[in-house]
Amino acid sequence: MAKPASRRTPYDGVVITTPVTIPYQRYSIESAQWWIGRALRALADASGIAARDFDGFCLSSFTVGPDTAIGLTQHFGLSVRWLDTIPLGGASAIAALRRAARAVQAGDCDVVACVAGDTNHVDSFRRTLENFSRFAQDAVYPYGAGGANASFAMIARHYMKRFGVGREDLGRIAVAQRANALNNPHALMKTPLTVEQYMAARPIADPIHLYDCVMPCAGAEAFLVMREETAAAAGLKGAKILASIERHNARIDDVVQNHGGWVADIDDLYAMAGLRPDALDFVQTYDDYPVIVMMQLEDLGFCAKGEGAAFVRAHDLTIGGDFPHNTSGGQLSVGQAGAAGAYLGVTEAIRQVLGSAGPTQVAGARTGLASGFGMINYDRGLSSGAVIVSGDG
Repeated sequence: MAKPASRRTPYDGVVITTPVTIPYQRYSIESAQWWIGRALRALADASGIAARDFDGFCLSSFTVGPDTAIGLTQHFGLSVRWLDTIPLGGASAIAALRRAARAVQAGDCDVVACVAGDTNHVDSFRRTLENFSRFAQDAVYPYGAGGANASFAMIARHYMKRFGVGREDLGRIAVAQRANALNNPHALMKTPLTVEQYMAARPIADPIHLYDCVMPCAGAEAFLVMREETAAAAGLKGAKILASIERHNARIDDVVQNHGGWVADIDDLYAMAGLRPDALDFVQTYDDYPVIVMMQLEDLGFCAKGEGAAFVRAHDLTIGGDFPHNTSGGQLSVGQAGAAGAYLGVTEAIRQVLGSAGPTQVAGARTGLASGFGMINYDRGLSSGAVIVSGDG
């Protein structure tokens, strides 16, 4: 049962600042540690705060093993009094900023570096999938299937059949995101995409086709969490956290996933922020597959369950449209740099509300939402979260 909004403590006095993207590469011979180190250096350079003054460190990575966050503190010369590892895949960034903000509020630390980074050797993505979930291995390996595509194909087929969603409806999401990516210098996908090309793409695991899938790559994303006065003293602009939610293993009554955890707490999210969905200037959803985007549009309150296809048909999802969505191009067109994919929407949201998104900037954007979704366990993603941020104040 969702808690009353009055019981959720605001994130007063805390800001997120210094969004950093280390430009992605399709393949990399460098280690995850190299990418994470570049992100830490970029945070220090962009903020003017020396890395030795980061007294909090939060890490998400699939390929950093056998190292851990604590091991990296010595490797990078950090001395921190607050440390966390967030192993929640696409929900990692939301969880990281929530935990970091509470630690800063409590005085447990002053400046938290939240970093996600992964490498992508020629064979590293396959090895990651092989060892992602024992539950999923036991369920699908006897049938000759493996990896996320087969699981999401089942989720997509069930969802499409139940709610009358066609492939072309999902294609509108992918096509709009590709149009946005053409404005993003960091996006790996730089060729325009049409609905016709989307529909004609080769099947991967029916009904999942080529342009429904993210492209694995190497890269890193990061941001800093600190008190408002700390940011002001450093001359940094910061985004305020108006509200956030996090939920794991929600809606266990869904035989196959129709909802994510957002639906359990969405009223609290908007009540805490003091606004309604139509007050947002943009939305950044986690987009490992278009069907999960459509599920989020419903569960995040932009339309009722089952109305996602009609919503997509009725709105322009590009940067200059009436519903700017995944303005960076999202993972579907920028690339999925492992755990950094969870951070992509958050770093873009921070830039948007601070007016520093450059060629992907939504005119007049001051308040927006970013969501996360992760840890597929055969028939559903177990982790979800969302945050509303604002550049006002």
